[in-house]
Amino acid sequence: MSFFISCSDDNTLPQLTGESKQFNLFAKSNPAISGTVTFSKKNDNTTLITVQLTGANSGGNHPAHIHSGTAAESGAILLDLTSVNGSTGKSETTVTALKNGSPITYDQLINLDGYINIHLSGTDLATLIAQGDIGVNELTNTSKTYNLSAVSNNAISGTAKFTKRVNGKALVSIALAGTTTGVSSIAHIHLNTIAQTGGVVVDLTAVTGSTGKSETSVNKLNTGVSITYDELLNFNGYINVHESATALSTLIAQGDIGKNELTSTSKTYALNSVSNNAISGTAKFTKRVSGETLVSVSLTGTTAGVSSPAHIHVNTVAQGGVIAIDLTSIIGATGKSETSVNKLNNGTTITYDELLNFNGYINVHQSASNLTTIIAQGNVGANAGSSNIVNYDITNIGSSSYVFNGGGLTNGNNPGLTLQRGKTYSFTVNAPGHPFLIKTVQTTGTTNAFNTGVTNNGASSGVISFTVPTNAPNTLYYICEFHSSMTGTITITN
Repeated sequence: MSFFISCSDDNTLPQLTGESKQFNLFAKSNPAISGTVTFSKKNDNTTLITVQLTGANSGGNHPAHIHSGTAAESGAILLDLTSVNGSTGKSETTVTALKNGSPITYDQLINLDGYINIHLSGTDLATLIAQGDIGVNELTNTSKTYNLSAVSNNAISGTAKFTKRVNGKALVSIALAGTTTGVSSIAHIHLNTIAQTGGVVVDLTAVTGSTGKSETSVNKLNTGVSITYDELLNFNGYINVHESATALSTLIAQGDIGKNELTSTSKTYALNSVSNNAISGTAKFTKRVSGETLVSVSLTGTTAGVSSPAHIHVNTVAQGGVIAIDLTSIIGATGKSETSVNKLNNGTTITYDELLNFNGYINVHQSASNLTTIIAQGNVGANAGSSNIVNYDITNIGSSSYVFNGGGLTNGNNPGLTLQRGKTYSFTVNAPGHPFLIKTVQTTGTTNAFNTGVTNNGASSGVISFTVPTNAPNTLYYICEFHSSMTGTITITN
């Protein structure tokens, strides 16, 4: 009996261990083409690299390489891969060493500082059809997107997306709509908030006008200080995108980032007309991620070329009070200003939540050279909804005196009053037989009555309203029509 034994070398060839790592390849010049690259470990510690694309052109061959660095940075070729077959979208390469001859293992490859490029053809290497970061540069699913708002051109706006890499670094991807083909728009991360402004801390890749996009791998500031994705999400900064290298003063988009990001939490207060009925608007308080506040003033009816100082004061409009916070002056051409607020003028810190409970009001003045003229004002914080009108309740003691209550007075007999130009005061009179008159001279009778801004002057029962005009004299008087002892001085101030 004879026995025949067949020998095969199959079992002696390197075999796949089942251990593998897959990375994504994203579309570049053709949105229909994308895929994956899979690194598979063999039992001899070599690596099978398999590229699989969908949407590739049938019949074409697409050169492929592993490069050093990230796709955003670009780098030299480390390894030539087998070209991708356009008919199948596939290529396979067994790797034992880099292009320079240095041996490389599976574990080293999946932790490589690199990326893969797939080119359109051997004669058109400049056109990429797919690309992806690999190894420590792989992008995770962790990301944060910030809004970039229009500045000089309302048609241009977009986002800045921060994506975390496996190594903890960040990819900053800007995507704008409305950009112009052929124009390269410079972009930076700056220190502080947009409202405060600050120096450039990170140079970003310029935005390509034809696509509106740019990508920058960020792992350090311009000073060389390292910064991670997590640190960027808590960074005190903002992004500016400039029109071009020759028009850096023209901003096309910008947005606060990191801890300065604006939340959806806000409160809007009315700013009412004072000296000019055509001017009014709002003050919007918006909460930042840090808990600080962006105060945005928006007025209609302002004059181009005029800069109007603005402040938050202590107390209500009716009471008046000292300045607590200086705000950015309103630009006449736009009627707008923005101020990042985190402390009072005296250095005391104040948060958004504390501002919403602050005892204050806002004044907007006509100009730095005309601070006495207020163009808009309104109560804010704890005083929101409070009347801007100071009211005095007036009764009488026989024919000897008027008695005032309210407006800071308690049972005041014929008190002197100090009223401010531009403000409104009401006198609720309950003194039958004693008509209450505002006059330019301190005499009884109805002559010399001051009626500018006054309604119902001379009432003995009812409400007299007085909006003090800007041209009111420095001194007026209140007096009973019939009794000279029922009188007092009104001092008019700014």
